[in-house]
This record gives sequence, structure tokens and C-alpha cells, in this order.
Amino acid sequence: MREYEVECIRCGARYSKDDIVYTCRKCDGLLDIKYDYSEIDTERVVKAKGEGVWKYRVLLPFDQETKPVTINEGNTPLYRCDRLAKSIGIDDLWVKHEGLNPSGSFKDRGMTVGVTKAVELGVKGVACASTGNTSASLAIFAAKVGFPCYVLLPKGKVALGKVAQAMMHGAKVFSLKGNFDDALRVVRVLCEEEKLYLLNSVNPYRLEGQKTIAFEVAEKLDWEVPDRVILPVGNAGNISAIFKGFSELKTLGIADSVPKMTGIQAEGAKPIVNAFKEGNSEIIPEDKPETIASAIRIGNPVNAAKALTAIRDSGGVAESVTDDEITEAQLMLARLEGIGVEPASAASFAGLKKLVQMGEIERDERIVCITTGHLLKDPERVIRICEPPKEVDADVDVVREMLK
Repeated sequence: MREYEVECIRCGARYSKDDIVYTCRKCDGLLDIKYDYSEIDTERVVKAKGEGVWKYRVLLPFDQETKPVTINEGNTPLYRCDRLAKSIGIDDLWVKHEGLNPSGSFKDRGMTVGVTKAVELGVKGVACASTGNTSASLAIFAAKVGFPCYVLLPKGKVALGKVAQAMMHGAKVFSLKGNFDDALRVVRVLCEEEKLYLLNSVNPYRLEGQKTIAFEVAEKLDWEVPDRVILPVGNAGNISAIFKGFSELKTLGIADSVPKMTGIQAEGAKPIVNAFKEGNSEIIPEDKPETIASAIRIGNPVNAAKALTAIRDSGGVAESVTDDEITEAQLMLARLEGIGVEPASAASFAGLKKLVQMGEIERDERIVCITTGHLLKDPERVIRICEPPKEVDADVDVVREMLK
């Protein structure tokens, strides 16, 4: 059995791997999965066979005999983006398109590990609060193993493409009159009282799957880590997980550094940015977060403490961008590089562009932007920002004239 401990990052309290616990029972701090890295063979990391999340099983909290619940998640492309780089005046830009996971977002990486753990624990059902992508991914993995699945969404605040996925895969969907933070508060109580397994990113096993983004980036770059990784920040699990992944590579001697973790939030939902710039260790939640980027419309991110540590310990920064800047970045990704993403995903490139203009980022840095969700997650937004199709007669000469 893979040996690991579940440890509170605040007070150091430890819990059994058989415990169903999400935050510390003593201080309510966030939990982390801790391994004995001296027992991990680095060759099994750098020479691992296969592809996707479970290729890196040696750094996941399961033994070799565990049968994973998988839909072939991970192994997403890392694109070199020279046209985008030139447009903003930098030399070396890459985009890791997590929207090409099976459900269309990076959430699949966390769910394959989280639902595998749920099976190991023998739970009777799973649940989450969601801005959309978490619910879609959880519904698919729950369907794969036959778990009852319950998802709580903020009414009118979730892109229809994501709601459709959750419904199609059999989740029982509740539309709450409130925001995401209200939904998370309610679902956490329900999971405790109704014996459901919570699979939001406050669950530390979720982040173990998401850290494999770091492993794939490093491997695609011949185990040379980039200078900086930029990504959107909502509930703040992903930036925390990717930082942990790169930190593990450094601990194991596979990499000699950790990238500057750079988190981007929307102007209307930026509690982590505010805390970073003010030098605070804790955030002040925003009661009414608002942005077109629904996936990061979160005012009280549960992993804020981990995210602030990731940003500060790596020498990174946190910055916010406007909805207009997000829209411009979404169009640039699509029209300069053919990378179709939902609005929240485009926040990473929007943030990069802004930070270059501010002089925060050097021209010669090797930069990886993470795009987290597929364009078709939010087709309504696409229709609103693009020129509509032109109606023409079915006549060659008419169309030819329009071409001119």
C-alpha cells in the first residue's frame, strides 16, 4: 500500500488515510497529502510508461494494485505559440490546453483521483458545489462507477454547456438562489450529515490529480521547468496543485527549480489578488463576485491559503484583469493560434499580456499559460462576442460579391 499521511498545513495534525475528512478537525486548516519522497524511485517518474494522470501513479496516493476510475484524462497538448508571443513582445510562450480533457476541463484530473478514493472508502454517493466544470466532470466519473451524484449550482450563473453535461450524465442538479460560495457552504453541511463524499477542491485528493499538469509540462519540455506558469484562479486549487507538482520534482532532484506561479483573477472577483498586493496571509471574501468568466466567479476561494503560499514561495505574482481584457484574450487565442477556450481560461493570457505591459515579465522568460476549459463550455458567450453569420441567397455570384 502506498504510504502517505494526511496533514493539516496550519497546525500539523494528521489523519488516517481511511478518514473522511476535508479540513482539520482541530483548527479548520486545509489538508495536504504527504509522502516519504526518500522511498520514491525517480526513474519511475521520468521513465514511466503510458500516458495521462495515471502514468505518474508513483506520486499518487494509491498502490499498483488499485484499479483507477478513469476516462483517459490528462495527456493534454502543450502548444508553442509564436504568433501570440510576437503579438505581445515575448520570445517563448507555450499554452497547455486543459480544455482537451474528456469532459472539456482540467477538473477530470482531480476527479479521477477523487472518485478512485471514493471507491476505496466505500462511500454511497458523491456531491459538489460548482460553477459548472466540477459538476460536469463529477457527473461523468460518478456515472462510470454507478455512484448517485448531487450537484449544487448557483442559479443563473453557470454556462449552459456545463449544466447540460451534468444533467446528461445523470447527476441530480439543484439550482440554488445564491452564489457559488453559498452552494459550497450548503453542500459541505449536506455531505457531513448525509454521508456523501465531497469532491470540491477542498478535498486534498482532488489536488493530487491536478498536480500532474506540472509533470506533463516538465516532461514535454525535456524535464526543464519553465520560468513562469500563469493560470486563472477561482477556488484556487489548481495553482496550489501545480505548485505542489513542480515542488515534488525539485524535491526528487528531477528539476532544479520551481516556476514563478502567477495567478490571474477577474476584476470583479479578486480576493487573492487583493491579499497578495496588501501583503496579507488571509483573504477578505467578496460577497458579490461578478465576471463574465463564470468558472472563476468565486468570492471566497477555499484554497486561498495554499494559493498565496504557492505564489509567494515561488516568487510569482497575482494580478486581475477586466472582462474586456478576458474577451480580447479569448479572441486572440482562437484567431492567432486556433486554441478555443471558455472565458475563464483566457484570463491566463490576458494576465500575461497585462504583466508584460506593466514590465513585470521579462521578454526572454519561458512562459506556460494554462487554459482550463474548452470553448464549447460556454457557446452563448461566443455568440455574443463574435460577428453573426451573414444571410445570403444560394447563388454563386451573390456569395462571390460578398467575398469582395
